[in-house]
Amino acid sequence: MAERVDGIGGVFFRARDPDALRAWYARHLGIEMEDFGTVFTAATGDQMVWAPFAADTEYFGRPEQQLMVNFRVRDLDAMLGQLRSAGVEVDENVHEMEFGRFGWAVDPEGNRFELWQPA
Repeated sequence: MAERVDGIGGVFFRARDPDALRAWYARHLGIEMEDFGTVFTAATGDQMVWAPFAADTEYFGRPEQQLMVNFRVRDLDAMLGQLRSAGVEVDENVHEMEFGRFGWAVDPEGNRFELWQPA
């Protein structure tokens, strides 16, 4: 196996009221929030996003999936190709934004996960 995950890029989960939940975490844990959630930056510079999504989000794939993990990777195309070669279900879409490229795949239990190659 040539490609591997470098770390966790984010934790995303469904919430009945994402705005209220962000406010609760800000008030009780002192986490500074933005509209989506927050970004934690490690001493090494690695970042991890923490973000509650609306309960009816379609971003996670299956409606019963409550959580989606974003894994940081060095080479998104190589990782997606490696997964495809292994017979893993991989979403054909790759999304490019100013802070990196994103792809998705599904584990054997049907959980969608996200792969992120930082810019």
